[in-house]
Amino acid sequence: MFRQFATELTVSTRGRGLYEITTRVAEMVAESGIGTGLLTLLIRHTSASLLIQENADPEVRADLDRIFARLVPDGDPIFEHTYEGEDDMAAHVRTALTTVNLGIPIVGGRMVLGTWQGIYVWEHRYRPHRRSVAVHLLGE
Repeated sequence: MFRQFATELTVSTRGRGLYEITTRVAEMVAESGIGTGLLTLLIRHTSASLLIQENADPEVRADLDRIFARLVPDGDPIFEHTYEGEDDMAAHVRTALTTVNLGIPIVGGRMVLGTWQGIYVWEHRYRPHRRSVAVHLLGE
């Protein structure tokens, strides 16, 4: 018989950067009691995203920040939407280039992730925010 588990995860950011949430999500999976199923995560914002990325070498995350600064520079004169500052539209574009939701299989009561994979909230704004991530598991 299939069961569902749903909750919310709040992530406080200190500004632009990647914030690992793997351990917190793993605790929620364990709490759910679901052994086999699918975990869905959805960040409920348009200027932050979710990412599965290497969690061993912090230079990977720094390199991602640098390449996105090159791809989508803050304050680019092409942007008309600048209501909340020079990082406003750039944050929306960075979110559009990444993703706001993730689907992760659950087997044996654990997330199926690679050895060096971690789950991150990627804050694209300069100032701190409280980001909400909807957590939903479906399985047995």
